[in-house]
Amino acid sequence: MIPVCGVVLAAGEGQRLRPLTESVPKALCPVGNLPLLDHALRRLAGVGLSGPEQVAVNAAYLAEQVVAHVGDRAHLSVEPDGPLGTSGGVGRMKDWIGGRGALVGNADAYLTDPAREPGKDIAALLDGWSGETVRMLTMPCRPGEDGGFSGHRFAGFSLMPWRYLRDLTDEDSNLVRTVWRPAEAAGELELIGYQGFYLDTGTPGDYMAANLHAAAGTNLIDPSAAVTGPVTESVVGAGAKVAGTVTRCVILPGAVVAPGESLTAAIRATNGLTVTTTPS
Repeated sequence: MIPVCGVVLAAGEGQRLRPLTESVPKALCPVGNLPLLDHALRRLAGVGLSGPEQVAVNAAYLAEQVVAHVGDRAHLSVEPDGPLGTSGGVGRMKDWIGGRGALVGNADAYLTDPAREPGKDIAALLDGWSGETVRMLTMPCRPGEDGGFSGHRFAGFSLMPWRYLRDLTDEDSNLVRTVWRPAEAAGELELIGYQGFYLDTGTPGDYMAANLHAAAGTNLIDPSAAVTGPVTESVVGAGAKVAGTVTRCVILPGAVVAPGESLTAAIRATNGLTVTTTPS
């Protein structure tokens, strides 16, 4: 069996998701009351990759929060001078990767495939892999969408052999330029179709949509939340207090909806921060 490790890229600043990420890194923003980073770690565990010998996480923006959250569940690679991009982040981990292939995923990727056993929605990337090609999980491009790869768009995870990783540096760059396009030019890029549901949660609209998808038309309410007002098709996080009315909302951990308030299609964070958005 070809040795493979898992990598979760969690260093980004989440600029498109602001103001939600002003005090919390994007990787720790919860979807369905589980931090995005934990979704990624569970996904890797579903294909047999777990623990600091097999899984690594990088961190840069608000790195201390990511480090504390991960603990001893994965190897940690901290980028002290700021995010190095997807390529630089992987390049910084080369010594740890140590000749293995790497199954690399973005922490902000929300995927769910009801046709597969939970946690194994990325297993197709590993099935029958020769260890020589670059594989990319993809979905068809949307109408009018530019870029992509042969009419397909990246869906959060890629599998790369060591021979494509060994020359990466820790300079700020991205995997599109250093790995995916070169592999495409060499005829060594395999596009693996993904039949499940995928969203890049980088914007408030997509973040909202991912949470509502996780709720599946019902409510997801953390047991520690105090809910005394009417809640419809919403996600309510740990320690939240909801006395007002919320409809198709995300109430983040510790947030408060006061009596008499009525929120629809909104994300409520701590300190009263509210982002109203239309799910994508």
